[in-house]
Amino acid sequence: MKQLVILLIAFATFSCSKAQKVNFSKEALSEKLFAVDESQVEFKDILNKYNGKTLVIEVWASWCGDCVKAMPKVKELQANNPEVTYLFISADKTADKWKIGIEKHELKGDHFMMNDGMKGVFGKAIDLDWIPRYIIIDKTGKIVLYRAIETDFDKINETLKSLK
Repeated sequence: MKQLVILLIAFATFSCSKAQKVNFSKEALSEKLFAVDESQVEFKDILNKYNGKTLVIEVWASWCGDCVKAMPKVKELQANNPEVTYLFISADKTADKWKIGIEKHELKGDHFMMNDGMKGVFGKAIDLDWIPRYIIIDKTGKIVLYRAIETDFDKINETLKSLK
């Protein structure tokens, strides 16, 4: 019986930690991100810019092999969903490498960089455990897909299709 209780607790803990959220935490919303123009912008202000639009957020880094491998699928996603807005948030360690990555991979969309990398305040606030990571927000500002990775493009496409 004790083993069953422990197993149920472990399952509940794991299930909750991987749950899909519908809103960002206060910590995430108040965290500042580094903009291409070298300003600091709070995440909530970035999101406010996209009110009324479907938004795909990709968290990535120029050094991430899986991120680079997924770039053709991201470009296909953009081509098939031109009405959707794309926001790229980098976990790069330096602005130089981040900006080179944007140019090298010809990433179309808006770009920001976390100030303290993948394991920093913003990364923890969005439960970042893998990149690339995709988050989809509907036109009302609700998160409709919170945790998707490079192997989830079917799920990403289905979600975007359901929002049209």
